[in-house]
Amino acid sequence: MAEKPDISITIIGHNEADHLRDLLPTLQWAGEVIYVDCESQDDSLQIAQQFGCQVFSRPNNPNLNVNKTFALEKARCSWIFYIDPDERMSTELIQEIQEKITNPSNYRAFSMNRRNHYFGKWLKHGSQYPDVQLRLFQKGFAHFPQRHVHEKLQVDGQIGKLNGDLLHYPYSTISQYLKKFDFYTTFEAEYLYQQGFRPGIPLHLKFWFFQPFTRFMRRYIFRLGFRDGWPGFFAALFDALNFMVRYFKLIEITRQKGS
Repeated sequence: MAEKPDISITIIGHNEADHLRDLLPTLQWAGEVIYVDCESQDDSLQIAQQFGCQVFSRPNNPNLNVNKTFALEKARCSWIFYIDPDERMSTELIQEIQEKITNPSNYRAFSMNRRNHYFGKWLKHGSQYPDVQLRLFQKGFAHFPQRHVHEKLQVDGQIGKLNGDLLHYPYSTISQYLKKFDFYTTFEAEYLYQQGFRPGIPLHLKFWFFQPFTRFMRRYIFRLGFRDGWPGFFAALFDALNFMVRYFKLIEITRQKGS
């Protein structure tokens, strides 16, 4: 049997059983797969065990990067690739990763483009592609600051670019989208409150008018989101509404906690 590549693939998940059933069989080529379960109520943990993952259980921290960091710390291989349960590696990407980690270079990390699929459609426009992601790096040369859910890896060294795409299937139904929309807008509102933002006329104008309007126009009109049909309109609209909803939630949080 050929020796597996010197790479750890890390995953964190909360109630991701369906995605894990599809994802884990495609990762058996890696040196090891680490799965950190975040208080799932389904059989996510058992599925990960069935596919031979190293499995850990952690509290479901709203800041996802806390548990992503925990997973990275458990990795034993020289290279690490972190992937979300709703993502898949294209064949081209897997082949390219295997080539890069076996041929030494000056790069400490690699980024790649990601294809976002909404409701079964790949969104090619509206700033949805290329959605550049930094995922592959040498152990010890990258970390998460752990301050915000959307923060990027910080790398100590040069970053290369891979040609293969990462495939992303975050929303198969509108109900699924709205559930995550609620989660992210709540987290964003809490973050704004922690950073000292408080409701007032300047923020009213920013979050209710200026940012939603400019965001929608840029993504749907100028970045041609309309070419992706109704999923493109939905993505642009709710990306704009995100600013309004997180601000409404900031108002709610401020009233609850006191200004």
